[in-house]
This record gives sequence, structure tokens and C-alpha cells, in this order.
Amino acid sequence: MPEGDSLPRFVCPACHVIHYQNPRMIVGCIPEWEDEILLCRRAIEPRHGLWTVPAGFMENGETTFQGAARETLEEANARVEVGQLYALYNIPHINQVYILFRARMLDLDFGAGAETLETRLFKERDIPWETIAFATVRNTLTHYYSDRQAGDYKFHIGTIEPLARPAATSAAPGDPR
Repeated sequence: MPEGDSLPRFVCPACHVIHYQNPRMIVGCIPEWEDEILLCRRAIEPRHGLWTVPAGFMENGETTFQGAARETLEEANARVEVGQLYALYNIPHINQVYILFRARMLDLDFGAGAETLETRLFKERDIPWETIAFATVRNTLTHYYSDRQAGDYKFHIGTIEPLARPAATSAAPGDPR
């Protein structure tokens, strides 16, 4: 633990430079076109084959707006005008913070990027809820449609906790209890 710090850190024994390990920022958006939103089906792990909004790790030297637009272009080949900050989710157990914006698609020229199997516009009734990749995306879309119904888009913030592991049971193998 470096002097004056309250947490253990990686410190180079030769030059004494402190190498901080801090949470990763995930930036993305909800690309909107009229009454539909654009989702991407993941071509990579984690959650290969499941649906998500375009989002990914923020890069050094870019703003959150720039990162959200870049991720949308990389994953969905879609150009957007990034709008208001919509949701922020803390995920401390995996050292991530999700920052999601509403965004207006500039045109209908979109398609799968290198990390995406397919892209598609969805109306609310067609959202593939059972194959949404992440709790952050499920929560964001749930709030989005609730806000849209109310006619008032609000900012949402929350924390995603790890899933509880089921307690050990004395059931026989193959027993569904």
C-alpha cells in the first residue's frame, strides 16, 4: 500500500510508479428510428448470440458521447446523433460502469459490424426479451419503454449485483428441485 493511500496498489519495485487498476467505462446508446430501436446480436463472448444495444469500452482520448457514437458505428455500422444521458449502471463485482445515451439514427444505412452477427430495428412488442444479453440492457429497455409510455424520459441510475448462487441441496442427481 503506497504511503498516503488506503488501498493496495501495484507498484513497480524499481521506479516506484503506481499502476492503478480502476473500473472500465462502457459507453453506448439506444439508437432510435421513429418507434423502433436498433439492437445488435453479439458475435463475441460474453453472451455470444444474444441481443444488446451497441456499446463497448470507452477509449482513451474520447468523450462519452464520442465513444457511444463510435461503438454504434463499429457494432452496427449506424450513424447516430447522441442525445441525452439516459442510464448509468455500476457493476462493482466486475469493475465496470455502463453509461448509456438515447440517440437518433441519422439514416437507415446500418448492418452488422465485426463483433455483431446481425442488426435489426425492433418495435417494442418484438423486443427479444428472453435473449437480451445483459441486465444493464434489460433494465435500460424496461425503463425506456416505461418512460416512453409516460411521455417523459428520465435519467436512470442503479447498481447491478451478481446473481446469487443457488444453495446446495440434498436432491438426487437429475432431481429438478
